[in-house]
Amino acid sequence: MKKVAVILVNWNSASITSDCILSLQKAPIDVFDIIVVDNGSSDDSVAQLRNVFGDTIILLCSPVNSGFTGGNNIGMRYAIDKGYTYQMLLNNDTFVEPNFLEPLIDYMDQHPEAGIIQSRIFFNHDRSLIWNGGSYFNPFWGHAYTKGYNQPNSTVTETLKKVDWVTGCAFFTRTSILKQVGLLAEPFFIYYEDTDLSFRIKNAGYELIYHPDSIVYHIAGMAYRQKKKGKEGIVSPFVHYLNTRNRIWFLKKYTKAQFVPSTVLYNIAYTFALLAYLVIRNRPQKIKAVLKGLRDGLRGRISS
Repeated sequence: MKKVAVILVNWNSASITSDCILSLQKAPIDVFDIIVVDNGSSDDSVAQLRNVFGDTIILLCSPVNSGFTGGNNIGMRYAIDKGYTYQMLLNNDTFVEPNFLEPLIDYMDQHPEAGIIQSRIFFNHDRSLIWNGGSYFNPFWGHAYTKGYNQPNSTVTETLKKVDWVTGCAFFTRTSILKQVGLLAEPFFIYYEDTDLSFRIKNAGYELIYHPDSIVYHIAGMAYRQKKKGKEGIVSPFVHYLNTRNRIWFLKKYTKAQFVPSTVLYNIAYTFALLAYLVIRNRPQKIKAVLKGLRDGLRGRISS
């Protein structure tokens, strides 16, 4: 049994997933298996991946698209059943440096208090620009954010450090922890699911680490961009719905009592600013999506 399961989710994007797999196969593969979950693709993704990679990957097929959460959970359950020590969620629109796994495995082996480790993630279109140099959360405002975005690499992003949450783009954790705290919360579908799982792992007493020696390059935007730019722009209205709803669900679950007033005020201001922008840009479908997200976010919640 290999030590690490690297999990990719594919949905109607076999060529992009193939590029990621080819990148992974340049790394020493004696310590990890590549697990690809096809998330109910309606094209010939499964046939393409089988024809190109055969038994060099483990291909799991879902009959439906269950989102980033459900797709990754299929892979994580498989990895739990097969007894992998570590699991890494990796976006399928990424490329990796050949030695990207060694720093993560070494750190986990030597630091039992570590619960998740995130790679240093650059944009792929310009590999000098940071996509994520560490993820943080401001409890006063209820604001999750990242450092270094679209900035040239700097000493800030070159430092190994503790962080508040870890992006699902490159999320390296222990199988034993997933068995303890559970997997991704599937109702999120996508967005805030990684922040939620990060908080659950942190609340279980583990540290979250940003490791700059593990390098990943991200195309970015595959999850939210429409294939063709229409009257509503290139970002799908469904993205606005999920972001709005999921942010409210997340904040309802994790906001401490003393921060409720400031968090509510900040997020009201943020939502009004977003709606004003969409009005100015004449995006009626996105306005409806945000309002629906507000309604469903306020009505529902994510269980603990």
